[in-house]
Amino acid sequence: MDTAQHTDRDRLPRSIVCPRSIVVLSGGVGGARFARGVRHLLRSAEGEPRSTLTCIVNVGDDMWLNGLRVCPDLDSVMYGLAGVNDAERGWGRAGESERVSAELLAYGVGADWFTLGDLDLATHIARSQLLREGRGLAEATRVLTSRWDLGAALLPATEHEVETRVRVGETETLHFEEWWVRHRAALPAREFVRAGASAAVPAPGVLEAIGSADLVLLAPSNPIVSVGSILAIPGIREALAAAAAPVVGLSPIIGGSHLLGMAAQCLTAVGAEVSAAGVAEHYGARAVGGLLDGWLVDSRDAGSVPRIEAAGIAAAAVPLLMGDDAVTAEMARAAVDLAERMSRG
Repeated sequence: MDTAQHTDRDRLPRSIVCPRSIVVLSGGVGGARFARGVRHLLRSAEGEPRSTLTCIVNVGDDMWLNGLRVCPDLDSVMYGLAGVNDAERGWGRAGESERVSAELLAYGVGADWFTLGDLDLATHIARSQLLREGRGLAEATRVLTSRWDLGAALLPATEHEVETRVRVGETETLHFEEWWVRHRAALPAREFVRAGASAAVPAPGVLEAIGSADLVLLAPSNPIVSVGSILAIPGIREALAAAAAPVVGLSPIIGGSHLLGMAAQCLTAVGAEVSAAGVAEHYGARAVGGLLDGWLVDSRDAGSVPRIEAAGIAAAAVPLLMGDDAVTAEMARAAVDLAERMSRG
């Protein structure tokens, strides 16, 4: 969507009525930007009490690094909602320095492909201390997020350590972050493995949030290693299937390519078509055992709407390029509109 289109159109009116409880399944950077848009929509809505927003966040990228528990997606969503993220780099804190990481490298114990800023390191130190005190990741996340008015509750998908690993050889696997950041996804992925997922359970509050939601949104995050890693936690997929709320997703693929991350490489690795319709079919219609009731595609992919609806998923084509919070809120409003359209039959 071009900038002029947004400059000329009306911003969100105060008369919007939104669902009272929205749950977003989210990855990192793109998920954070989308969550900001949903929050903007809710804060523009009429009525009291205000609607609530809960973000269930992928933890498959989490790792231990230099003795610290690093949670890239939880931190991206936290920093994004707090307004302290580095918008230029797309990750980490704004105004960072990297003196500690440089010192770790000088000692020969750092990771030159995964640099942590000094402010970011403080987050990991605080989280690791809380975890070593016996607090679960959900409680540790509540403590970390409490310093800011996020306008949302953040829940890790699970408190168990579940790593997304990428099989790049017959037996060789890499942590997803190493494949993604160090190798830039240049090594052909044969399979994505969620190590530890079979023994994991949803974090406290996750199933309750889904069960009490009025609307569940799948953010335009990577469907394989972000949303897909959330769905790999036993019980979450089943909770979505049983939810009374409609489940509406937004395509991360626009015009046949991804805009953030490396969704195309991940979709190709699992044999899914790299298209808005292909991702919808990958998730599947909830009516036949899949996840989706509704799916939004970008305006330039409007031609795929009949195919998606033929698969049993209500669909609409709207602009899906995330911009500032008000622009991204238009995407969230389109998802609400689609859910309302479905409820009217």
